[in-house]
Amino acid sequence: MNDSKAFKRLEAIFDDGSFTEIDAYAKSANGDVEVVAGFGTVSGCAVYAFSQDVTVDSGAVSTAHCAKIKKIYDLALKTGCPVVGVYDSNGVKLTEGFEVLNAYGELVKLSSQMSGVCPQISVVAGSCLGTSALIANMADVVVAVKDADFYVSAPSEVTAEQSYKEGTVDILADDFDSAVAAVKNLVAVLPSNNLSPAPILDFADASVTAEEGADAMTVISSIADAGSVVELKGGYASSNCKTAIASVMGSAVGFIGFEGKALCPGCSYKAEAMIKLCDAYSIPVVTVVNADGVIGEKENQLLTALTKLTSAYASATCPKISLITGQAIGSAYIILAGKGANADFTFAWDSSIASPLDADAAVAFLYNDRLANGEDREALKNEYKETVASPFTAAACGAVDDVFVPAQTRAKIIAALDILSGKRETTMPKKHSVK
Repeated sequence: MNDSKAFKRLEAIFDDGSFTEIDAYAKSANGDVEVVAGFGTVSGCAVYAFSQDVTVDSGAVSTAHCAKIKKIYDLALKTGCPVVGVYDSNGVKLTEGFEVLNAYGELVKLSSQMSGVCPQISVVAGSCLGTSALIANMADVVVAVKDADFYVSAPSEVTAEQSYKEGTVDILADDFDSAVAAVKNLVAVLPSNNLSPAPILDFADASVTAEEGADAMTVISSIADAGSVVELKGGYASSNCKTAIASVMGSAVGFIGFEGKALCPGCSYKAEAMIKLCDAYSIPVVTVVNADGVIGEKENQLLTALTKLTSAYASATCPKISLITGQAIGSAYIILAGKGANADFTFAWDSSIASPLDADAAVAFLYNDRLANGEDREALKNEYKETVASPFTAAACGAVDDVFVPAQTRAKIIAALDILSGKRETTMPKKHSVK
């Protein structure tokens, strides 16, 4: 029986007794192959997986190494199953020269072909350098252990924790056991492929109820089933934006929540990544909107980021629900909550604000004469919020579909998700968006 560290790592990921190794007797030119591969079930779902074996020649990537991983990808594509890759290798086997580089190129191609077809989850458990880091980062979700090395250009002092803060790593785990738990939670909630529906899980009602002024994660937790929220990219742009996968009534839903600040490049890139992940597998997206326009700096970077975010929202065909909980000001309203940007439903709390301008600017433009006559600025701001910027005003012209109190949020979202479950949207034929 295989008692290698790589084998034991895969046994930890798969359900008890379900892991079956393939190509167990494959040999490299210099002996054993530096990777273990196989299939089984994870949280009851069929999964293929591989684990690099750092105890064999430091896990050096050889041609035979690549061939075993290639077989995993080939089988996963044929059967429509997710792939979990555990990375722990000190680099490529240089003695094999261009032969192994060509084999590496095949893995890059296969990973790219599989992107958006079947979920890919990378677990960076040790060293993941150079092209291995590139392949690992092509996965839908990257989980990294805190003390892992994850970078393209060696030598580097970039840590996994720093990669988490910069958005490259989606989930940072304290140890391998924590990484395994994250993988199991993700596999349980994600569809097996882009043609399969998401699995239906056992669930309990939300453990919290949202109230006026609640932060984004509280609102998300008030909608999601209790204990089901898996936050992604939690270390990146976390003060502006939260993204998570969870279940609602037992079925997968993606959440994007904004924290009341102006949109910045970081939160735009973060939200874009979440939309693309959900759209690839037809997972509904619920956007919790509380955004005070856009920042007034980093203009070119911001323009690029907002363009990508706008394009992702507008082109996504999965069910999309926007909920205005605080402010939806200016461009933030159009991008995140606007019906014209392809939201299926736009809801608002009764205490929220939807406006083309922030209250100060709006008062200066609309009530300039009244200000000049000595009327109180704060009183005029309140008047603006209660009239022009009221969600009821937006609902009156069809820009908002329903206005309700925070306590009704979960019930309203569940009803909307239910009616949108059969959504079918045909788009114009094209290869992909340019921006």
